[in-house]
Amino acid sequence: MTQYAYSFEEAAQLEPALHKELLGGKGAGLAEMTRLGLPVPPGFTLTTGACLDFLERSTPEHSTLPDGLWEGVLSQLAALERVSGKSFGHGPNPLLLSVRSGAKFSMPGMMDTLLNLGLNDGTVGVLAQASGDPRFALDSYRRFIALYGDIVLGVPRHHFDALLEGVKRARGVHGDLELNEGDLEKVVSHYQALVLEHTGQAFPQDPHRQLEGAIKAVFASWNTRRAVTYRQLNHIPHHLGTAVTVQCMVFGNLGPDSGTGVGFTRDPNTGGAELFGEFLFQAQGEDVVAGIRTPETLEGLKERLPVVHRQLVKTVRLLERHYGDMQDFEFTVENAQLFLLQTRSGKRTAGAAVKVAVDLALEGLITRAEAVMRVPPAALEQVLHPRLKAGHSAKLLTRGLPASPGAVSGAVVFSVEAALERSKYQNVLLVTAETSPEDIAGMNASVGILTARGGMTSHAAVVARGMGKPAVVGAESLTVNAREGWLEVGRVRILEGEILTLEGASGHIFVGEVPTEPSQAGPELETLLGWADTHRRLKVRANADTVEDALRARAFGADGIGLCRTEHMFFGDERLPWVREFILAETETQERDSLEKLLEMQKVDFYGILKAMDGLPVTVRLLDPPLHEFLPALEGLAVECALLDSSGQSDPKKLALLARVRQLHEHNPMMGLRGVRLLLTRPALLEMQVRALAEAACQLKLEGLNPQPEIMIPLVGFESELKAARAQVEAALEKVFLERGRAIQIPIGTMIEVPRACLVAADLAQYADFFSFGTNDLTQMTLGFSRDDAQGKFLNPYLEAGLLENDPFATLDTVGVGSLLERAVQGGLRSRPKLKLGVCGEHGGDPASIAYFHRLGLEYVSCSPYRVPVARLSAARAVLEPRLRLTQST
Repeated sequence: MTQYAYSFEEAAQLEPALHKELLGGKGAGLAEMTRLGLPVPPGFTLTTGACLDFLERSTPEHSTLPDGLWEGVLSQLAALERVSGKSFGHGPNPLLLSVRSGAKFSMPGMMDTLLNLGLNDGTVGVLAQASGDPRFALDSYRRFIALYGDIVLGVPRHHFDALLEGVKRARGVHGDLELNEGDLEKVVSHYQALVLEHTGQAFPQDPHRQLEGAIKAVFASWNTRRAVTYRQLNHIPHHLGTAVTVQCMVFGNLGPDSGTGVGFTRDPNTGGAELFGEFLFQAQGEDVVAGIRTPETLEGLKERLPVVHRQLVKTVRLLERHYGDMQDFEFTVENAQLFLLQTRSGKRTAGAAVKVAVDLALEGLITRAEAVMRVPPAALEQVLHPRLKAGHSAKLLTRGLPASPGAVSGAVVFSVEAALERSKYQNVLLVTAETSPEDIAGMNASVGILTARGGMTSHAAVVARGMGKPAVVGAESLTVNAREGWLEVGRVRILEGEILTLEGASGHIFVGEVPTEPSQAGPELETLLGWADTHRRLKVRANADTVEDALRARAFGADGIGLCRTEHMFFGDERLPWVREFILAETETQERDSLEKLLEMQKVDFYGILKAMDGLPVTVRLLDPPLHEFLPALEGLAVECALLDSSGQSDPKKLALLARVRQLHEHNPMMGLRGVRLLLTRPALLEMQVRALAEAACQLKLEGLNPQPEIMIPLVGFESELKAARAQVEAALEKVFLERGRAIQIPIGTMIEVPRACLVAADLAQYADFFSFGTNDLTQMTLGFSRDDAQGKFLNPYLEAGLLENDPFATLDTVGVGSLLERAVQGGLRSRPKLKLGVCGEHGGDPASIAYFHRLGLEYVSCSPYRVPVARLSAARAVLEPRLRLTQST
């Protein structure tokens, strides 16, 4: 029969590779800490397989534990009774349990936990007598009824909270600790009546029935809406299931020398090597993570219980050395005795991830290659978080705890529903008294999070850091009235929809919108990227259309420019009139005059970009979009002309413009007169652009620099198109070189973005020095999805329903679009073995797509300048990850 239950000692003997898969992160950590001889309350773990078997055989109406699981639970319970000297559900020394979830990948706050299980009307009195503290026993019982009632019996938690608040109001007190024994007896009685009212049954008194219900509820929490949403957002597979750890209770609410805490072996915000965490005296774990009371730092523990603090520091430093990573740990102190309840790799901000990885490598705890693998590439975008511009004069509203860095402005909302609705058209800040796991969808829709209560290890702080969203928590001067839609600080009231600005690095909250500026990454980022560069094979270029973008890309370590979109140079106020004059020209003289103006402007652009990227390749794409994009919108212009005509003020010039716009208007512009088709039908435009580029390059050569331009012909689908366009490009280059008396080697290639081009790549390669895959349009044409329409109408429902695994415009469709790429690569190289191959679509900055491009054998990827660091790291990980898998398998 399948073994579903393992004691921590038994689990420690399992193959280490199986630990997280079988036992979940929490169970694996507890087993390993037990093996290391650390102070861990005894317990056992029910496997992830038990969860999956339970979910498979259960329905919404009826749930059944897998065969043999309960027998394993009873066997492990008997062992716990022997080890602890306590009895479950009876006896002079009752055994109480915690029941916690623990998946393979950390999902903080997303699944359920129960504490104090085993208490009933009888054992609460025994616990009071055994502890000598009736208040403690009743406090533990009221906590258990509320947790069990909410999680297992389905009584909403806010009903319990309302009853507790009512008792506090009647007594004229504010804090839970101010309630006496008599008050807590009332709370317990009210809670039990509430359960009876909602369920029709009395609160269960049989501890074994309690335990069975708790196990089922924790297994079922794997499929709660918040857990599913969290997995979707963090790309965690849905088929893993959660383990359940059952553990002897230790009590942080027992007395003045007891408490509970959460900490990190390094600062999760900055990566600094100092211990970071929070502690609440006379509290249980839920009080810290839920933000019900604002905790104090670990310095408070050091002052009151210095021996315990020293033991804690020594223990968690050992854990960090053992795991070779920053640890997130939970602990309880019971009567000045330390117990470790959990250790796991700590969630951290992107900046902290970089610093911790580099520092661990420099300290010799991990290798440099391991440091590269420790930082998720997408996290690097968070390192470049904006910050508030220096010298701003915005009004400071209040200050909270700096939970997650970055500066952001948005309209205030007070509910998940409001966040989801308003975020469709405006950036929003989610403001709550404290967040709960149910708020995950609203947090995701918001650009920042603000809470009135909670600490820097509260749910809001941990989730915001993982999402890379700025967050300020524990702003206790805030009064939040979500029902009426306002918050107050003193006499200042902010209504829903009004703008606030958060600065997550300092905890400041400002009234109104405050301008921001790019953040400056620390020196550790360049160190890490330098290590990454020693491993990567793929070159990383940037998509850049201005000198500023080129300089930024070079500063971020780009190996060149893979896409310079010349159409972006045509939209400036001083240029657009000349573009329109060219489009509307009725004679060759008018066309030539307008192109002469544009030639000088383009030459300045190319000169600056080539100079900024001196010595590195710059791929210039000739004009791609249809001409009507440079003209006024047809509908608006038609309305304007109609209004003028109806008022007797008809404008002949506007009417002529309207006629030309109508002539150029296309029903499907993406497949109309654009790209190579436009260049072949308006050859003067092609010649102007080529001349501007060639003259700029010649000038730089004359100045002793080393420009390396490349010319890319867009939207080719036929061999004849590319052959004709290349001939025109070569003729234009030859004219310039003859005039200048010097020649420069300028490769001529094409952008592969039409499915037919992939199919006839061998033919196209005869006339191309390089292929650059434009995966944006290639994805649209292959899938038949309009990028704009898909993302606004049906893509999200497809993703939520599981019809698509990823957004195909963010992560490449390797099955469909990928098969076309593979055919194009094979055909191109067969025809021209030295053909240079790259990607310049948005996928060039996506880590998963980069791994695929590496396997495909491309030479480079190109992405936006800010994603260059992401791509550099991703390209290195594409090399290192297979090696790591091979090492783990052997």
